[in-house]
Amino acid sequence: MPQRPTIKPAHRTLISGAIALACLQTTGHAAGFALWEQSVSDMGTAYAGIAATADSVDTLYFNPAGITRLPGTRTGAAVHLVLPQTEFNNEGTSFTPAIGAAVPIGGGDGGDAGGLAAVPHSYLSYQYSDQVWFGLAINAPFGLTTEYKSDWVGRYHAIKSAVKTINLNPSIAYKVNEKFSVAAGVSAMYLDGEFTNAIDFGLLDVLAIPGNALAGWAGGALGPGLADGKSKITGDAWGFGYNLGVLFELTDDTRIGFHYRSEVEQDLEGEGRFTVPNPGLAAAGFSKTDIKASVDLPATFSASAFHQLNPEWALMADYTWTGWSSIPELRFKFENGLPDGVTTFDWEDTYRLSIGTRFQPSGSKWTYRAGVAYDESPIKDAASRSARLPDSDRIWVALGASYAPSEKLTIDAGYTHIFINDPKIAKTGLDPEDVSRGALSGSYESTVDLLSIEARYRFH
Repeated sequence: MPQRPTIKPAHRTLISGAIALACLQTTGHAAGFALWEQSVSDMGTAYAGIAATADSVDTLYFNPAGITRLPGTRTGAAVHLVLPQTEFNNEGTSFTPAIGAAVPIGGGDGGDAGGLAAVPHSYLSYQYSDQVWFGLAINAPFGLTTEYKSDWVGRYHAIKSAVKTINLNPSIAYKVNEKFSVAAGVSAMYLDGEFTNAIDFGLLDVLAIPGNALAGWAGGALGPGLADGKSKITGDAWGFGYNLGVLFELTDDTRIGFHYRSEVEQDLEGEGRFTVPNPGLAAAGFSKTDIKASVDLPATFSASAFHQLNPEWALMADYTWTGWSSIPELRFKFENGLPDGVTTFDWEDTYRLSIGTRFQPSGSKWTYRAGVAYDESPIKDAASRSARLPDSDRIWVALGASYAPSEKLTIDAGYTHIFINDPKIAKTGLDPEDVSRGALSGSYESTVDLLSIEARYRFH
């Protein structure tokens, strides 16, 4: 077996670009990798009025101050079926220009990187007294998965990206008077992630200086695309945050609500594994190792309004800000001495605007909802976009209905179609982080369909 090569500082960027797994996110159906699917009744209005409507136990996630409008003990449980479609169209992807002329990378477009997923949630509210309520929300605020075929042209940038979260959020609400309520909660959020991509060891051998780094590991330069390996990183963590809400009932028909949810710092620990085409590469550090990474999941702030026009019709609106700039980079630290794997983001804070309406015919057990939303992406241009998150601005069109067979039981259903402004990606391969990954040029055709159902029950 060859002696362990010396990895000099000049090659650290090259190696880190090969082994970094780009970013802790996936193709989501809300901008970034947030999951908005935390209420089925609110889905019907495209989540307009989320901090002010306060007509179901689902208000626990979007503004727990709203449970002061819900007497007794109430519960709700839902499942959201998410079907994203994410298909890449190659437009000149090539190996890194550092090897000279642009040489096309072989492989297909990766197929549909989306896939059917189920997102659940459950809530419980309890009225302790005339002024105090307690609540518990269990949900998944971030997640979903992208997975391309393992031989696609962008395999050195990403193959699989998977994030799952579970959030436990107890809260307490206090009714100051008939017009004003406040609430506070704490979050304990578990995050689990898996990230894979191919490593072009043939290209690394070409770019390495003889006598150093990886040069000569196979008896000479093989050439780009001729000796692929694979990197797989897994990790998990618990993080903690808080949320605050207020609800103003200006009149019997009009109310406004404000809700803030803090950042949640996640300090992941896990392991990195490498599949290599030559055993000698394990001596260079491409072997199983412990890893660490930190990421601050973004804060959000919502301002919402609700107005009952007449006994049958209501209007609602929402503005939500998300602080995606809390994730400037993702840095994997390898415990076996490999240089950090770093991917730099240039994300911007975003906003989401929604308006909706609710119609409840007099004397009917049915309620109908409709809404639209504009959801801004944190990714500002094609050069900043990652194959792990081919995200773009989007428009939501939503419909929903509720049926109350009794005073205690309500069944909600909702459907949403999300139109995504077809994102382009333009990685030149000249950025130091992408030298070993190569260029990636093309566009995506993306849409999302959501279908949700929920049962809500009032005990007394």
